[in-house]
Amino acid sequence: MIKTIEWTDEGVRMIDQTKLPTVEEYPVFSTYEGVAEAIRSMVIRGAPAIGVASAMGIALGMKHSCAMTLEQARTDFETIVEVLVATRPTAVNLFWAVDRMKVIFAKMVAKGLELNEIRRGLIQEALDIRQEDIESNMRIGRFGQNLMPSAGTVLTHCNAGALATAGYGTALGVIRAAVEEGKRIRVLADETRPFLQGGRLTAWELCKDNIDVRVIADNMSGALMHQGLIDCVIVGADRIAGNGDVANKIGTYTVAVLAAQHDIPFYVAAPISTLDQSIDNGSEIPIEQRNESEVTNFGGVRVVPEGVSAFNPAFDVTPNQLVRAIITDRGIARPPYEESLADLVAESERAKFHKG
Repeated sequence: MIKTIEWTDEGVRMIDQTKLPTVEEYPVFSTYEGVAEAIRSMVIRGAPAIGVASAMGIALGMKHSCAMTLEQARTDFETIVEVLVATRPTAVNLFWAVDRMKVIFAKMVAKGLELNEIRRGLIQEALDIRQEDIESNMRIGRFGQNLMPSAGTVLTHCNAGALATAGYGTALGVIRAAVEEGKRIRVLADETRPFLQGGRLTAWELCKDNIDVRVIADNMSGALMHQGLIDCVIVGADRIAGNGDVANKIGTYTVAVLAAQHDIPFYVAAPISTLDQSIDNGSEIPIEQRNESEVTNFGGVRVVPEGVSAFNPAFDVTPNQLVRAIITDRGIARPPYEESLADLVAESERAKFHKG
């Protein structure tokens, strides 16, 4: 399994996704500021992976905190959290993981634990978040593989694989599980401009798993659907509103519209932690605006005339009516999503209650 992110004695170890597929490099970040910059610069990306990274960043920051009292520790903790939550605004898993770390920190402080016990507790919580993410992805895969054709071609957009998570993947986890079940799946990976997560990352990790994959330019999917060459579409998500509207990498909405036009199933795969029930619909999801140089430049060379600017929203929102099903680690939600997603959240809460 690809080890996207790990905790080590020296710091947080990640695969540098900005250098794939040509260089496979695993830098270690020894400070929480370094982890924050890794998130911001997309050394690590993908909502679940960002969640794990933020939790580890908090644990790392508190491990190296010079606080001598609980009050000093609380101040350091708040500073670290502030830095990490400012990195990427759209991926809700970041805020979900930070909230978990806040809860465990508050509980340990309330118990009057020693500072070293609090530090160990935060490290353990971050490790638990990582392990739970891997297990969650494998459950998504088991649920979702039932929706995959026994033989056929699946289109993906962006990268929702092991590289976007702690391991195994969400959308690609479904594909992996289908292949493990003996299904004959061919994958078409949109290149996903401007950061090329499909062409660079999805193709790289599926190739490593010997899964049949072919890269297409983003503007080819409609023509291939019209020719009957695509059987279904599956993507991940960075945030899902309470009504089932889905924020995912820019270009996802276009693919969903094309799939609807050709009556091709469009599926979303994401853990229940990606659901943001605090917002009613996708219009409330903040959309990250990235540096226009990602669009105007390619491979370090400017490809747009000097003086011409560019838009670079990192995400778009796909309305729920275009989504055939949302595959979660607690089961499959179908329209009406307000009801089915709420039911899955309730099931998740019951499972946590029985486990805890």
